[in-house]
Amino acid sequence: MAKYIMTLTVNDDAHEFAADDTDTLLDVLRNQLALTGTKRGCTTGACGVCTVNNVCGESVLSCLTPAAEWDGESITTIEGLESDEELDAIQRAFVEFGAVQCGFCTPGVIMSAKALLNKYPQPTEEQINEGMAGVLCRCTGHIKVKDAIRNDFRLRHEKLRIALEKE
Repeated sequence: MAKYIMTLTVNDDAHEFAADDTDTLLDVLRNQLALTGTKRGCTTGACGVCTVNNVCGESVLSCLTPAAEWDGESITTIEGLESDEELDAIQRAFVEFGAVQCGFCTPGVIMSAKALLNKYPQPTEEQINEGMAGVLCRCTGHIKVKDAIRNDFRLRHEKLRIALEKE
């Protein structure tokens, strides 16, 4: 196994570390950077629990992606959604609508939902179904997840309204 030094910006923090040619992005996140919010599930890309977002806000299945492809790039993990110790609107929606059960798949489901909402801020039912098709949650089904996604827009604008009222 060839070792090489790579750099990766995760959640706006730059990291430099040694990786080998068999490491996936998931391996690097969990083993090199101790960011364990991103989970290891099926390792075949079928469940979506390893989802992170690229710099464009799109979903990336970190279990399938060779780490070497991300040298010099930027990603966001579940740990990076929180801002100023406040949950992102989609995280708040998941809590409010009970879209979290055992919690194992929750980070990947939230990151997939975030990517969907980055593309479609007010998604249609068809867009929600299509955007979440690669994500499995055996505890909640997807009814509560869909409720959370539908209400993300309302929660984001409610937060904005409150902030403007304080000014």
